[in-house]
Amino acid sequence: MRHKILLLTAITMMLASCTQQGPNWKSLFNGENLDGWEKLNGTAEYRVEDNTIIGISEMNTPNTFLATTESYGDFILEFDFKVDNGLNSGVQFRSLSLPEFRDGRVHGYQFEIDPAERAWTGGVYDEARRGWIYPLNYNPDGQKAFKNEEWNSARIEAIGNSIRTWVNGVECANLLDNTTASGFIALQVHSIGNEDLAGKTVSWRNIRILTEELDKYSTPSNNNVKQLNQIANTISEQERADGWELLWDGKTTNGWRGAKLDGFPEQGWSISEDVLKVHKADGGESTNGGDIVTTRPYKNFILKVDFKITEGANSGIKYFVDTNLNKGEGSAIGCEFQILDDRNHPDAKLGIDGNRTLGSLYDLIPAPEDKPFRRGFFNTAMVVVEGNHVEHWLNGVKLLEYERNTEEWKTLVDTSKYKDWPNFGNAEEGLLLLQDHGDEVWFQNVKIKELD
Repeated sequence: MRHKILLLTAITMMLASCTQQGPNWKSLFNGENLDGWEKLNGTAEYRVEDNTIIGISEMNTPNTFLATTESYGDFILEFDFKVDNGLNSGVQFRSLSLPEFRDGRVHGYQFEIDPAERAWTGGVYDEARRGWIYPLNYNPDGQKAFKNEEWNSARIEAIGNSIRTWVNGVECANLLDNTTASGFIALQVHSIGNEDLAGKTVSWRNIRILTEELDKYSTPSNNNVKQLNQIANTISEQERADGWELLWDGKTTNGWRGAKLDGFPEQGWSISEDVLKVHKADGGESTNGGDIVTTRPYKNFILKVDFKITEGANSGIKYFVDTNLNKGEGSAIGCEFQILDDRNHPDAKLGIDGNRTLGSLYDLIPAPEDKPFRRGFFNTAMVVVEGNHVEHWLNGVKLLEYERNTEEWKTLVDTSKYKDWPNFGNAEEGLLLLQDHGDEVWFQNVKIKELD
């Protein structure tokens, strides 16, 4: 009996020991040298000192990256970092350097290190590709987490299509994206154009990664942090709970018709590889397939549309559309979020003060000249309508806002091409429209959240 008790006690202790073992972290930095790392693209210096990797800013060099020689797919990554004021830096993950992509230019996801006033540390930037995909203006609480010129702790959970980040224990970014599934991790020394920044440093220590039992050690969902879903034509669980729904299903023409037709246009539009395309024609307004509109009107809403333009293209997203107006030639009438290649289309120089450029309320209110446009990639247009208040956003940045049904609005309309349309822009509700302007433009991820 005594032997049985001792055996049971030993087994119990062994099981308890296994239970308490915890996650199997792997250190990516040995604290002594840069074994397991290689420098890419630039010439900035990295040195090891007091168990810390120190990157030193340098003039006349592009962004420099110290990259792991191993690639990682799904993982939880933790590290501490500190940056001198005035510098910008970041940590790449799931990143690549390929000869066929801009001669080996490092590209991929980046955990931002940003001591500037905008306070976007912990946001997610797509280096050398799309730019910002989770700027921290989406998460004001996350903007407060970073401590300037002090050591900060960071955590990245990249599991499947889910990418989440933390700074000092505060969740910052919550992103769904499927662009790159695996790649290296790299420490960035950003290029500088100011000699006063030369010699300033960014430092990292305690760099460790977990690649096993990620479901067990990942952080539970936090619905208080806004989730951005970049996966085309999908609604995530969190989006659905928040009231979002797809306006285009990615496969069929359900829910859409021609603006001047009972059904969907038989030419000028096509669906291919989860993308809705308006075809190249003569550049004329609604002269090929014609505009398409939703089959029901909307009143108060947040509308998101991902669009990608070909060189020199012109198109638009319209709202408060009444297809009973203008049954003749040209586009259906409504307020328009302008889609335009500002660099190559002549319309950008027409109108007043740039009010026909990308993101503008067409022919009425100009968008800022400095805006986060991703040339060659999909961009996210967002229109917010709450009663008479309307906003235009591009890739997470507000471009403009205005109030309808006011004397100021009437005065603005009276100086525009819409002056002859009675009560323009003041309807309580209207259809939503994607424009055929005779140029090839791609649409996907068309979704809406109706507001009370």
